[in-house]
Amino acid sequence: MTILSLGFILLAALLAGKLIRRLKVPVVTAYLLLGIIVGPSVLNLVSEDILGSSGMISNIVLGLIAFTIGQNFALERFRKIGKPVLWISIFEASGAWLLVTLIFWLILRQPFYIALLFGAISSATAPAATMMVVREYKAKGSFTDTLLGIVAIDDAWCLIIFALSFSVAKALFAHISSNIFLFKAVFHSLSEIAGAFILGGILALVLAYLSRFVTTPSDLLIYTLGFIFLNTGLALYLNFSVLLANMFMAAILVNVHKVSFKFFETLRTVDSPLYLLFFVLAGANLEIGLLKGLGLLGLVYVAFRALGKIGGAYLGGAIAQVPVRMKNYMGLALLPQAGVALGVALIAKTQFPEIGGMIFTTIVATTVIYEIIGPICTRISLSKAGEI
Repeated sequence: MTILSLGFILLAALLAGKLIRRLKVPVVTAYLLLGIIVGPSVLNLVSEDILGSSGMISNIVLGLIAFTIGQNFALERFRKIGKPVLWISIFEASGAWLLVTLIFWLILRQPFYIALLFGAISSATAPAATMMVVREYKAKGSFTDTLLGIVAIDDAWCLIIFALSFSVAKALFAHISSNIFLFKAVFHSLSEIAGAFILGGILALVLAYLSRFVTTPSDLLIYTLGFIFLNTGLALYLNFSVLLANMFMAAILVNVHKVSFKFFETLRTVDSPLYLLFFVLAGANLEIGLLKGLGLLGLVYVAFRALGKIGGAYLGGAIAQVPVRMKNYMGLALLPQAGVALGVALIAKTQFPEIGGMIFTTIVATTVIYEIIGPICTRISLSKAGEI
């Protein structure tokens, strides 16, 4: 049944993608909707073994995505788009964080530590969905380059924001106001981020040095995948961020290796079916029943996260003095939400048993909404920017 399910998913997703393109809807949305339809909540056509492998497939695909996005950190390219990327990414991530936190605390009257966790999770953007839309429509130009740079660094800001917010929330939840406790918690979070940087950096240098012995295209593919899997596995084992570790590895690689582009080009021969599986299984794992319990929290989260992203991107673009089209439409392209948000929400669920279930349920339900409307918004923004 496992192999049968796998073949069915690949062929059904291919057909769904072909059909939905006629509606001018990004193929990512087709994969997610297909996953929901064939998943346990509706037709239940996916084997339990495949669903049980979702975690492993997600880590592999997130590692590939992070590695691919990391190439945007080449210093030569960053000098051209560095200022807009830095300012817009800081303001769109912190804009969602602050606005959602304040609304949940002041308007919805949620305890501050709950509001802080929702705000931190809202800062994340889904790199996979954005990359799939860019690739599908062959978008090119300064807007697209800036968007990919923002998406690459956005998850770094999210993880930093969440690490700090989580530490404060944990202290507030435990009614501990000791500065020593807060310092230790924040230090531990920052050490995990630093660990991901060190791990990615070391493996990047080793990868670059040993690549001289790799001569054929097939060997290059095996070699590149091997290092991504090694980096991902070590990050999981050491409790570092898989996304940050692979981003850092790619970022350092592109700056120390003269022909680093070959590592990224070889991945394009195998990553499409993996991305497809990632999104279909994401849809299959989302329970439609959760949408019934979305309620006011979910609706407010969806609305004010979007406002925070769009408003923050506009303000950051104004400070960076970017073209009007970039200032007006960049925030709209940053609405997709998936893996990173679900990952940190799962951390909240584990560490806060009393309220974590409510947080995770809300994030899962809103992810269904954002992963359906988000890619469409990304396509619209790229079209309005004139790069499709």
